[in-house]
Amino acid sequence: MRLLLALLVLAAAPARAEQVTSAEGAELRGLDKITGRTQDFTLRVGDTVRFGRLEVSLMDCRYPTDDPTSNAYAQIIVFDPVRGQADFDGWMVASSPALSALDHPRYDVWVLRCLLPETAAAPEDDAAADSDATSEDGSGG
Repeated sequence: MRLLLALLVLAAAPARAEQVTSAEGAELRGLDKITGRTQDFTLRVGDTVRFGRLEVSLMDCRYPTDDPTSNAYAQIIVFDPVRGQADFDGWMVASSPALSALDHPRYDVWVLRCLLPETAAAPEDDAAADSDATSEDGSGG
């Protein structure tokens, strides 16, 4: 009886919510099911990209604060201007794309990851490192 009471108390306790951080953008992948071509695209929050005949808009991207490389999820809108309606408007989870997927006969779109601050700064850092390496060996200026 005491065990049952203890289990009920634990079950009634509120669940701890995961702390999340909003990212500046996300990396998505699109697939044209007819041609088999894939395309990766990087979007900032609020941006829209055209993929095939669809318009893909990123509204938000969030990731766990304590583990940024796991389980990103993004709020996206996939709009078909030919039909004049959204084919998808909701959250997609990077680790489980089938959980909340775009249902379109020709195209698939899914979330790969959120853009982390160090991810966004990496290309500039690489360029600076390349120029430093060139000037150190005396072949650059």
